[in-house]
Amino acid sequence: MTIGEVPSEMAMSPELLMGTLENLSNVPKQIKATINENANSLANDLQMVKNDVKKMLEEDRSKSAILVSKQNELHTCGKQERAKMLAGGYTKAKQIQETITTTISALSMVTFALQLVSRFDPRDFVGIVSAIVFGILVADFMSGVVHWTADTWGSVRLPVIGKAFIRPFREHHVDPTAMTRHDFLETNGDNFLLVLPFAVCFVYKGFTHDALTLAETYRWHLFVFALGIFVLLTNQIHKWSHTYFGLPKWVEFLQKYHIILPRKHHRIHHVAPHETYFCITTGWCNYPLERIGFFQKLEWVIEKLTGVPPRVDDFKWAGKKMH
Repeated sequence: MTIGEVPSEMAMSPELLMGTLENLSNVPKQIKATINENANSLANDLQMVKNDVKKMLEEDRSKSAILVSKQNELHTCGKQERAKMLAGGYTKAKQIQETITTTISALSMVTFALQLVSRFDPRDFVGIVSAIVFGILVADFMSGVVHWTADTWGSVRLPVIGKAFIRPFREHHVDPTAMTRHDFLETNGDNFLLVLPFAVCFVYKGFTHDALTLAETYRWHLFVFALGIFVLLTNQIHKWSHTYFGLPKWVEFLQKYHIILPRKHHRIHHVAPHETYFCITTGWCNYPLERIGFFQKLEWVIEKLTGVPPRVDDFKWAGKKMH
């Protein structure tokens, strides 16, 4: 074969060559058509999502409007109707928010735990136990402060806070067993959201601080972790305190020995007008706080400063009259 000759098996007729070139010229058109088709499909999907979100928000606004408008007519509503109105305040939008924040918060706390385990030093046994116990005590005290605040002040009418945080407390006093019918997300979502920024912050420190700094701050990090874990568990523990059948044996054991909030102990709070024993994680702080009149003194100061009596909104929803 001389230079310039083409092997017979590689030879191509003019007709075949023209067909190949024509097919190649159509490739950009096919790609463009595919892109347009995918773009149109994506646009349709986005429009459907937009419509679903718009519908969901409209339903949420409608539920909120009913919740607020009905508040002026609570004296005409029966207990079941009030409970139903409050339960309806748990919207689809809040459920989606809680799904996202609970997932991120849980992953952050698991990472935080692994970091602490990797730096564990058994020689500091007393310091470790002290940090954990102090974290649990602070979590219990904080549960009391938050519980007291939401029970005693504010209204379902308040923007964002009212519907998201105060509403569950009003529902709980109208129907104390309602929370036993809530799923894990509805029961614990608010607490996971509360812990989220702290968990992310301390995980970041665990990855960025040097080994010496982490060793020096280990007790502090362990305290924050114990505090975070028991804050996460507070509503679940509270739910268990209202569950009288089918609890796991280990939960009953923890309740019996007052490691977590016992059922009998929590009943004291549910004697109207719900003005005592607000701590609901372990309940360890309830007796000393009651002995010094901690929350009663705070209520007296706030009422003197604002002129607003405690538990006004709570009494309306509970269908009870002020003293």
